[in-house]
Amino acid sequence: MDALIFDCDGVLVDTERDGHRVAFNRAFAALGFSFEWSVQEYGELLKIAGGKERMRSYFDKVRWPVKPVDQDALIKRLHELKTDYFIQLIETGELPVRSGINRIVDEAHAAGVKLAVCSTSNERAVTGVVSRLLGPERHAKFSAIFAGDIVTRKKPDPAIYQLSIDRLRLDPGRCLVIEDSHNGLLAAAGAGIACAITTSAYTVTEDFSKAGAVYPELGDPPGHYIGLSDLERLLHP
Repeated sequence: MDALIFDCDGVLVDTERDGHRVAFNRAFAALGFSFEWSVQEYGELLKIAGGKERMRSYFDKVRWPVKPVDQDALIKRLHELKTDYFIQLIETGELPVRSGINRIVDEAHAAGVKLAVCSTSNERAVTGVVSRLLGPERHAKFSAIFAGDIVTRKKPDPAIYQLSIDRLRLDPGRCLVIEDSHNGLLAAAGAGIACAITTSAYTVTEDFSKAGAVYPELGDPPGHYIGLSDLERLLHP
């Protein structure tokens, strides 16, 4: 294996339900809006990749709280606020790193495997997860973090994974992606990269029939856990 590439939300941290959803609701409240996304409603919205895109779709369906000429500015402001609140959740330690992540990062780095993160979430939020929750020492082990608007097309489009392959000069057949969603699986497959799934709270019922493997978590000893050698066996022949 040349590289191990992680999605962020739902993979490094199970952020969607208790992180991003909460942060969106706090951003709505901060601007005096009565919108509040329930756990179930946000699960439906997650079918749309990207936070800005989710808000646009929601407001198109329900109602826009501003005139059409102000819609772009509102989305930008809400997303900035949401990111601030999300970072606060990270800094307070309310979002624990998923089981097995720190261990597999250390194992891969020790084996000379390149590490990267590819996420369509805000770059500041993704970097915050890696630097604050995984810690500065593990952050330094990553060759690159590709996030946010670095590509114009969100997952399930493979653009962000293709970018990582190009920038890091990787052979896609010698890389593995760890994702938690069907959209992420499609994005990895579109870039020709094998994919393992670690299901998260919102994705456990999605179709992962084309994944190399599906795990509830990577795990840590003394319980059942997935090692680097297990992941290497999933690479395309």
